[in-house]
Amino acid sequence: MSADDSHDSLHGLATHAPALAGWLDTHAETLDTDATLSADVVPRLAGAGLLRVGVPVELGGAGGSIVDAIDTVADVAEHSFAAAFVLWGQRTFIEYLLQSPNRRLRDRHLPALLCGELAGATGLSNAMKYLSAIEPLQIRATNVVTDDGARAWRVNGGLPWITNLRKQGFVAAAAVDHEAGGPPSIFAIAHHAPGVTRSDDLDLIGLRGTNTAALQMADTPLTDDDRVTDDAPAWLVRVRPAFLGLQCGMSLGLARRSLAGTRDGGPGARAAVADEVAALTEQLDTLTARLKAGVLQGEFVDTPASLFKLRIALAELVHDAASLEVQTGGGRGYLRGLSGIARRQREAAFVPIVTPSLVQLKNQLAAQRAQQLRTETAQ
Repeated sequence: MSADDSHDSLHGLATHAPALAGWLDTHAETLDTDATLSADVVPRLAGAGLLRVGVPVELGGAGGSIVDAIDTVADVAEHSFAAAFVLWGQRTFIEYLLQSPNRRLRDRHLPALLCGELAGATGLSNAMKYLSAIEPLQIRATNVVTDDGARAWRVNGGLPWITNLRKQGFVAAAAVDHEAGGPPSIFAIAHHAPGVTRSDDLDLIGLRGTNTAALQMADTPLTDDDRVTDDAPAWLVRVRPAFLGLQCGMSLGLARRSLAGTRDGGPGARAAVADEVAALTEQLDTLTARLKAGVLQGEFVDTPASLFKLRIALAELVHDAASLEVQTGGGRGYLRGLSGIARRQREAAFVPIVTPSLVQLKNQLAAQRAQQLRTETAQ
């Protein structure tokens, strides 16, 4: 572990889960650059109790709220963005089950998800873009007749990019259009279901320990027992704040870590950026408080544009914080093995493109402004 990756200000995870914090610090570079340890991440997150945070005690969780889960993602991101990305996928899928009316589905999968035996993959990036009229759904379901008259479907299609498709076992959420009409559904598709194919890991420039791959379905049979919701648009509006809130946790942690890293430079370097660091720190505190309040109070359900703007602001803050760390790190940051600065630059570069990307959010906000202007003009 480099001196850069053991910082006194990183108190969250180091206090509550010191074994996990140490493991992540030791292996952060490996988790970013290859898949050697990809099978270990979910079990280690589970072993530290992080998957149970914000889950009701009566369902096997540790209690608390979704805001506490956001904090765990941020804490992990300070040590390893790749591990935080996995945690986001796992905890978001858990949230889907918590917000699903299908109790049988929840009871079937939740225990294995909480203990880390089963990986949960959100798979709803396509659905979130569909909700914002950015792209059509990529999976279609055809009704089939069963001997007992129960509702069933065969689904075909695929998703080009899903994180946390752990080879040892996963279940992925996917939005599905119905050929027979009606609102799209969201199904939980297990790795061992007939017709399900996982590709090789995608050839990413970083985050290679996250089990990120494509998923294809060919006549995969599904029933009501596999259905998260039968009204995807209405359900997605309710779950989107948790989806994006947990995702924003990755930005919170990475920004905190980069700002902490500026203190590792010499006195002259620290003095040169002191005002900028102070301003970004204050901005980060403000955005953190706004995110938590909006998610907890339900504000973002009715005003998603506020959440979109917050996600954009956090991505820009991450970029600025990572740039300051480069400036104070100097040449040390360009030498292998001496710091995590280069890795955090790669991590920061990913923040704007994770779905929904900044471009997609900005286009959505522009469309909303145009619609509002048309409405006001018509009046």
